[in-house]
Amino acid sequence: MLLNLRTGPARTTFVVAFVAIAAFLFLPIVWMVMTSIKPQGEVFIQFPSFWPHAPTFENYRDLFAQGEMVGYLRNSLLTAGGGALLTVTLATYAAYSFAKFRYRGRKALMVLMLSAQMFPFAMLLISLYPILQTLGLLNTRIGLVIAYIVLALPSGTYMLYSYFVNIPNEIIEAARTDGASELYILHRIVLPLAMPALVTVGLYSFMWAWNDLLFSLTLITSPELRTVGPGLLLGYMGEGKSDWGGAMAASIVSSLPVVIGFAFLQRFFIQGLTAGAVKS
Repeated sequence: MLLNLRTGPARTTFVVAFVAIAAFLFLPIVWMVMTSIKPQGEVFIQFPSFWPHAPTFENYRDLFAQGEMVGYLRNSLLTAGGGALLTVTLATYAAYSFAKFRYRGRKALMVLMLSAQMFPFAMLLISLYPILQTLGLLNTRIGLVIAYIVLALPSGTYMLYSYFVNIPNEIIEAARTDGASELYILHRIVLPLAMPALVTVGLYSFMWAWNDLLFSLTLITSPELRTVGPGLLLGYMGEGKSDWGGAMAASIVSSLPVVIGFAFLQRFFIQGLTAGAVKS
């Protein structure tokens, strides 16, 4: 039975539930921010306080003074951005083929592509590692970009397929009648209509690659090529070193590109996720 929010008990229940969920979601973020502005003496105590007694931005100054974080951010932008761009490109052509063309083996090929999502990522990494080693792409940005494509391409293809299949065939047939080529139809007619879905796949792929730790930690060994995830893990945590204040500051800075990107593109992201949910 649905609660009537006009009554006092229902409003109270809703507010309490909302505050509890919000606290569960945002308390770790607030704790991370508070820890990032604490001096080391306030972090390594038996009962640390929630609010810092002597706030300081020393952790942020040290973060940029060392210069390593800038390199980690640059490598993540290059690999995550390159992976997202190539994923959107490949997923666009694959999804359009599955949605608007009829040929033998189409459904089997699509199921085969989607079946890659059934396996644990560690298993995919075990299969991908010797391939990249044979091609000489280990410890390279290109090899890491290829790995990110393998991760995001199946789900990205299915997202775009769900969107393309709802675009009326009459529009495409009218363009074909006027003599338009298939590439012209895709690039000039279909893609402008599918912009929310393209943004969704691009943002999804970018966030997936940006937050990756397993693939980047395994495939990249050179310190100068490390991305944000391995850089934070190996730079601030270790057997004889645990700089929690610096790690929290670095985590906040490394989260800003994704947060800013999602803030600007959330309207397209939500449209892309919901547009293919109901078939027209």
